[in-house]
Amino acid sequence: MKCFIRLMTSYFNFYSDGHSNCMNFTIFCMHLKKHLYFCIKEMDLLRQHIKQGEVYRRSDLEYYSTAIDRHLASLTKDGTLVKLNQGLYYAPKQSKFGIVPPDDRQVVERFLKDDDFLLVSPNTFNSLGLGLTQLYNTTWVYNHKRKGEFQLNGKTFEFKLKSSFPKNITREYLLVDLLNNIEDLAEDQSQTLDKLPNNIDIFNADALMKATQLYGNGKTKRKLKSIVRTVFQHA
Repeated sequence: MKCFIRLMTSYFNFYSDGHSNCMNFTIFCMHLKKHLYFCIKEMDLLRQHIKQGEVYRRSDLEYYSTAIDRHLASLTKDGTLVKLNQGLYYAPKQSKFGIVPPDDRQVVERFLKDDDFLLVSPNTFNSLGLGLTQLYNTTWVYNHKRKGEFQLNGKTFEFKLKSSFPKNITREYLLVDLLNNIEDLAEDQSQTLDKLPNNIDIFNADALMKATQLYGNGKTKRKLKSIVRTVFQHA
């Protein structure tokens, strides 16, 4: 539509300058037809490279368009794409229950342009059996590239730079991460720490010591080593 409006404007300008004869109009129509053809062809090419259920960066799609911002605006307007963040788009996938939301890991991977990261929800600390009950509406992203809080697809992600983190979350790693972050959580620290010695046996001791050594900060290492030694001495 914008292609058409732009060409019609140029024609009316041409007409107002006194070039209003049949030959000129015929030439204009030929240019109009050719330009509209390429506009439609380019949009079709772009659509061919968009798959439902995928997340795209602007840079992923700009190779298929000479007017990528205009085309992205059109595709967003007609529902082909949903804008998740500046330069980040999702091609909605339909199911019998409605639109399937994008996977958080997929969104973060495209945002970071990297698959080396770990998603941690502070809510999972509540599953450790230590009496934690607080709920949080943010997800932590441990990674090597970015830090800061970002809104992606209407969700809050806090990116934290970490030198190392595991590929997958285990209960033992989760306990280590809880202790690493306990001062930043809306929990009663003393109550949580008081319950830990009586519940330490629900964790695999070898896996816990390994996770502590690899990922624990200094305070966490001292605390867990002290608890484990005490438990073993009274076993």
